[in-house]
Amino acid sequence: MRESTGGTRERIKAVALELFTEQGYEKTSLREIAERLNVTKAALYYHFKSKDDIVASFVEDRLDQMDALTAWADSQPATLATRRTLISRYADTMFGGDMPSVMRFFEQNQTVLKSLSSGQQMRGRMMRLASALCRGDDSPAAQLRATLSLFAVHTSWFAVRAPGITDAERRRLALEVADELLAAIGAEPDEDAAPASSRA
Repeated sequence: MRESTGGTRERIKAVALELFTEQGYEKTSLREIAERLNVTKAALYYHFKSKDDIVASFVEDRLDQMDALTAWADSQPATLATRRTLISRYADTMFGGDMPSVMRFFEQNQTVLKSLSSGQQMRGRMMRLASALCRGDDSPAAQLRATLSLFAVHTSWFAVRAPGITDAERRRLALEVADELLAAIGAEPDEDAAPASSRA
């Protein structure tokens, strides 16, 4: 039975990611990807015209996931429970399947990402998710906490450098930090606590 077009595309992406990780994006050619897949370059070209197209497909997958999360959050009440579920689902998209390898690739190839139009859309999607996380509290502090909670998950790939840490431990730690930030969104401000800048 012939492999579906979707299945072929996913196989190409998986093999390309392996090669990008093993020898670097710049040093990997479409010919090498085709050889590892045991297909002709023309067969590969049918699905992806360039390495940039392959990377763009990873980014588009990520954008679709973020859009789905935002749509879900918009249909829920603006509560701490919703915020906690949203950040947990966001972590699921970051730590599930081959996403750990994709995130490591993104981290190591920021220049490639910035040159892609789909890569430039990532910031806008992050801001939409942050807005969903602080819905019901439009204070600047809530906006900052919501954004930082996403970055706690997002940057755990390179901010946590403990040797031997597992992806599960990294996820747990990121969610602990995110939860501390989310718990303060929508909470009544403590009038006795003066900002650090105003303390004598």
